[in-house]
Amino acid sequence: MNFHEALRRLGCILLLLSGIAQAQAGLPAAVEGQPLPTLAPMLERVVPAVVNISTVTRIEAADHPLLRDPFFRHFFDIPQQRQRREGNSLGSGIIVDAKRGLVLSNHHVIAKADEIRVTLHDGRTLEATLIGSDPETDVAVLRIPAEGLGALPLADSDQLRVGDFVVAIGNPFGLKQTVTSGIVSGLGRTGLGIEGYENFIQTDASINPGNSGGPLVNLRGELVGMNTAILAPGGGNIGIGFAIPVNMTRAIMEQLVEFGTVRRGLFGVSVQDLTGELASALEVPDGDGALVTSVEDGSAAHEAGIKTGDVIRALNGKPVRGATDLRNQFGLLRVGERVDLELIRKGRLRRLEGRVADPYADFLPGERIAPSLEGAVLGELNLQDNIPAVPVGTVKADSPAWHAGLREGDRIIQVNGQRIGGLRDIASVLRKSKRLYSLRIQRGDDLILLTRR
Repeated sequence: MNFHEALRRLGCILLLLSGIAQAQAGLPAAVEGQPLPTLAPMLERVVPAVVNISTVTRIEAADHPLLRDPFFRHFFDIPQQRQRREGNSLGSGIIVDAKRGLVLSNHHVIAKADEIRVTLHDGRTLEATLIGSDPETDVAVLRIPAEGLGALPLADSDQLRVGDFVVAIGNPFGLKQTVTSGIVSGLGRTGLGIEGYENFIQTDASINPGNSGGPLVNLRGELVGMNTAILAPGGGNIGIGFAIPVNMTRAIMEQLVEFGTVRRGLFGVSVQDLTGELASALEVPDGDGALVTSVEDGSAAHEAGIKTGDVIRALNGKPVRGATDLRNQFGLLRVGERVDLELIRKGRLRRLEGRVADPYADFLPGERIAPSLEGAVLGELNLQDNIPAVPVGTVKADSPAWHAGLREGDRIIQVNGQRIGGLRDIASVLRKSKRLYSLRIQRGDDLILLTRR
């Protein structure tokens, strides 16, 4: 270090000490005429749009087995009412539309909640209404009274680059309005098994329990993602967190607001990733794309002219990196939406057009069968896993069918304790019973009994 450099550093130190003395505490506003870097002005704009979400789930308390015996209860004159206890959970949310009072959060934050409460930055606590949620992407949309709200502007998450600075905001462990910073550590993270559709932003900004549903913003204060999960082998934060890109949450939110559910279509094509050998054999220059392994007869893909062995390179102008990427892109498309495909067939570039088909086109609205099934669409009896049942299509949130416990993908086996052989049987049973009080359904690999009082 030469004399002039040492003198310059000494001057900086003296200037810094002078600033501290003048302020009596804290740092000076500037050093050598340059303002100190701070995120405070941006955060002052952003933080009011971040909310705390608490939920109440009423759970029937376990009691002694003898108390469940009707004779025992009658003999000792024990009331029929079951004890209940409340389970609470905490998370975060993002106000994205101040005029309509729309709040984004994670599905897992509000799942199974009987009550949802939103606490604003100014201390107000409001009852929220669930507009809809999508477990496949872990996105939920709530509505609160639109009075005196501030909202976050939405960025284009496709423009994010690894190394961009980001800030995570939320309520970890109940500590309100906590801010952490970091960078974008990775993009397009998949295969984590957290959600059905995965395309995560990875960040080293600290994300902890309670941060779920909170915003990940850029240095302009624009929303780039919604914090969702962490990789924590030891149970604590190790600097690997994941956020759902805002472009994905925006597409899901629009459908939830319009329909109350996500209306995913069916294209009818199966794909796999390209290996180096396959890319070379199929004359794919850079190895990017999704290889078509099968096309369902009569499907939208079949009508569009796609064939086994094609390599899909782009969907609606967006490059396809692999099979998971293509599935994610299709998962955001609506029923009936146009599809422009760019693919390689026998070494030549081709372009094809098609439309996303409705997988429930032949299903009937539940209200045509019974008022208690309004909000769901139901198909004709089919056989799956050797179990005959009526398949359930989309179910609108907060509808009678939703409150009965039905969800998309369920299969109805019994109604009010009676095995059914089709939609007519359901209508007949409910007409005779005059109300719906139980459903036995298949949900995935589980058989579940749904009861109503």
